[in-house]
Amino acid sequence: PGVGVSSKMAACRLLRLVAADSRGFLVYRRNLAPRVVVRAHSGNAEQKQTHFGFETVAESEKAERVYKVFENVAEKYDVMNDAMSFGIHRMWKDSLLHTMNPLPGTKLLDVAGGTGDIAFRFMDYVKSQQERQNRQAMKLYQSPSWQQINDAYEQQMESNSDVESMAVICDVNKEMLKVGKQKAERLNYTEGLSWVVGNAEELPFDDDKFDVYTIAFGIRNVTHIDDVLQEAYRVLKPGGRFLCLEFSKVQNPIVSRLYNLYSFQVIPVLGEVIAADWKSYQYLVESIQRFPDQEEFKAMIEDAGFYKVEYKNLSMGIVAVHSGFKL
Repeated sequence: PGVGVSSKMAACRLLRLVAADSRGFLVYRRNLAPRVVVRAHSGNAEQKQTHFGFETVAESEKAERVYKVFENVAEKYDVMNDAMSFGIHRMWKDSLLHTMNPLPGTKLLDVAGGTGDIAFRFMDYVKSQQERQNRQAMKLYQSPSWQQINDAYEQQMESNSDVESMAVICDVNKEMLKVGKQKAERLNYTEGLSWVVGNAEELPFDDDKFDVYTIAFGIRNVTHIDDVLQEAYRVLKPGGRFLCLEFSKVQNPIVSRLYNLYSFQVIPVLGEVIAADWKSYQYLVESIQRFPDQEEFKAMIEDAGFYKVEYKNLSMGIVAVHSGFKL
């Protein structure tokens, strides 16, 4: 009695903050203060706008619609990637791994990596690196005895366990993660992988946790690219590397016209024939057109705090690999 509504709200908020302190204030504070998507305007609520392909939609609506797109295409995602790119997407992803060049012991966070393509390549790459190191170590023994071979083998096994690599696949879409887990079981990727449901704009990980952050063909689908880049910077260790593989802008005007013709006239048809989903693939094509070009995206990465930011065009700029370091 006698206490105003605003005072009660302030007291409740204070109690929530105090109670949250034992669980980690920084993490809880992000939950208490999400991005504001509605602002007062002349007495009416007006939502902030963004793009969904070529459509203009409310920010809150975009996340739901993008989720639905990938929920719909999850089962046919890999098949459609092969069909749309004639299998070239595999070479693009291999190029990303060669640019990364991870060593045994590397901790990778692959965001928007639901079906596991990048994580599987990562595990294969570090395994081959470990085997190469083991062969080089064995060459030190010219004519070893069986006891020396056994001792060397045990030392290598202990060394391998000490530098075990790890890949965390984080995706906001549960259906994409489900497909990725099924593929991991089918391909016998049983160790070193973790699957986490999480939003790229508010990652559920501590600061300074990973050596490498990758996001392949995912960042153009988020609502706030700047938030994604800031989160990538936060979770990387000092010296960690950010790598993004994404569709970009073709530099040659003739090739650009042919590519756009193929994108708009063929890809939605493939989506309808293979996945029975024209609209989702129409959106994916439109989202490519709306994404910043190579130089603009490079500047955004630099604005997030990364150093030595550079990019490499693949297939004449149809896609690009952007790289930056947290120093």
